[in-house]
Amino acid sequence: MSALEILDAAVEATPGGQTREGQRRMCEAVADAIESGRHLLVQAGTGTGKSLAYLCAALEAGRPVVVSTATLALQHQLVAVDLPRLVEAVAPVLGRRPTFALLKGRHNYICKRKIAGDAEEDEAALEGTEELKWAGQQKSFSNQVQRLFAWANETGTGDRDDLDPGVSDRAWRQASTTSTECPGAKDCPQGADCFAEAARARAHEADIVVTNHALLSIDMMNDRGILPEHAVLIVDEAHELVDRVTSAARAELGPARLRWLAQRGRRLIDADAADELREAADALENALNVVGERRFDGELPAPLTEALHLINGACAKATTAMGNLDAETKKQLGAQQLRAGITETQETAGRCAAPSAEDVIWAEPNGPQLVAAPLSVGGLLSAMLYEDRTVVATSATLTLGGKFDIIARSIGLDSDEADYESVDVGSPFDYRRQGILYVAASLPRPTSSGLSEEAGKELLRLVEASRGAALGLFSSKRAAESAAELLRSQLDHDVLLQGEETLGSLVKRFKEEDSTCLLGVMSLWQGVDVPGMTCRLVVVDRIPFPRPTEPLTAARSEAADKAGRSGFAEVAVPAAAVRLSQGAGRLIRRTTDRGVVAILDSRLHTSRSYGRFLRDSLPPMWYTTKSDSVAGALGRLADSEGEQ
Repeated sequence: MSALEILDAAVEATPGGQTREGQRRMCEAVADAIESGRHLLVQAGTGTGKSLAYLCAALEAGRPVVVSTATLALQHQLVAVDLPRLVEAVAPVLGRRPTFALLKGRHNYICKRKIAGDAEEDEAALEGTEELKWAGQQKSFSNQVQRLFAWANETGTGDRDDLDPGVSDRAWRQASTTSTECPGAKDCPQGADCFAEAARARAHEADIVVTNHALLSIDMMNDRGILPEHAVLIVDEAHELVDRVTSAARAELGPARLRWLAQRGRRLIDADAADELREAADALENALNVVGERRFDGELPAPLTEALHLINGACAKATTAMGNLDAETKKQLGAQQLRAGITETQETAGRCAAPSAEDVIWAEPNGPQLVAAPLSVGGLLSAMLYEDRTVVATSATLTLGGKFDIIARSIGLDSDEADYESVDVGSPFDYRRQGILYVAASLPRPTSSGLSEEAGKELLRLVEASRGAALGLFSSKRAAESAAELLRSQLDHDVLLQGEETLGSLVKRFKEEDSTCLLGVMSLWQGVDVPGMTCRLVVVDRIPFPRPTEPLTAARSEAADKAGRSGFAEVAVPAAAVRLSQGAGRLIRRTTDRGVVAILDSRLHTSRSYGRFLRDSLPPMWYTTKSDSVAGALGRLADSEGEQ
């Protein structure tokens, strides 16, 4: 049975379902790529039905397939909705029930050894209470831990996402363990009943395994030893892959972690070794306070170098003390966690003290902490992502400036050498008829992180013409707060501001209330799905260039400049294009949606070097710089909505 026949069967089983042209094109392209073994980049606009398209092609392949996603929302959609529905639909025509499984990192599952009481409680974490808001009620940290331990004896999966309501990260750590701290199933008394091992066993038997970019990254950095063997890898939300791999390869070193090791060491080894760890923590904290927030080129400042030397010595002494423990003590979970923590800390200290040319080192005030991250992950992706499997990378945002080249290079595909194809299957939306892209070309160039007086006046005019129903995407918290204050003082519409309530409750209210405005920062730029006329205006305050002082951005830009290229054009502009496209994509979510994307940054129209490139990266809406025309169109949309 062909992939298209499987797709037809799946769609026919869906009430009111029908295949779309782009969906069929994508299904065929993915099936052809799997058959030929050539890698594939597929851009598929919102509403294409891309997940069903690639899942049907995966089933037709008859070989193990891994699907990696960036967001929990898509992961849940695949496992809880798309795959169960697909299995039911195609089982009669395939003559069997395809199987699927979800696999996450070990820390996402309950550790039964901790629940069984084989670990000492983290007294530092349990001191006092941490009041958190869950389901509208205040619950203390200790109450969360108690509820978590009770749930651990009831759950069949141990998966954190199955716990409702959830608990804080701090509480979750009391009942979970990381891969570095875990001794492995063979050496764990609870290994036979381990939730993480059970999930891995299910994954090894499944036709389709759903995972996330973080675990995919860890799998690559561990010589592909974590995910089950597979012939096909489908990377959904592929525009997020580089950032997720970079994050997975990042290492952090902070005083808080050292003090935790010292506290645990005092219980298990000896006071002298623990004291040295605490002294090293104090030295690191003092050094970080002296150097402040900065990136380091070449040698580190003397206080940091000295602190790292002390950390190395303290870790070496603690390791020796660990070796002197009796065999029974060494098997305790607390001892294994201590050993893993010491090893990881010593490795990070060494990485920061003598960084390779491929690492960027910087100090962050939040924590504070010292951080090491790779300058580029292109080499890792090129060497490990495409080896011995066919890779299909897909997203609604894979072309920048109308071309695949930039994204392809960023994920390790060199257009001169890699054997890959690319296809844009389009969108079911008629963007030129459904949407207007308005750039406020008459506004002055943005000069600060807040909202200028002129931009504020234009925002007020647009929201007033739209009679609310506006999603405001801002480049800074300060700008969003200024916009909220302005709109609340001048309009009667409800104005919701990110941070004043949980994001979920804000989005829910925005969906349900016709004339409400929702304003926020970067987490609203993607993943927010509000179809219909409750979101007929999306306003972006400025082009979302990354902060030039952000350490990795600055280092990557400098590297490009030194190589004779433009760091701004190579790093900042593509990053802004992806973010801007994601933000603009909040407007049109179904074929009946209509509205305006308004960008209050004149550079999108006036810049000769990047303005056209950024506009070509956006959905092809009707383009204008005429404010009066846009205000009139918004008014007519509001009137038509009121008449319905």
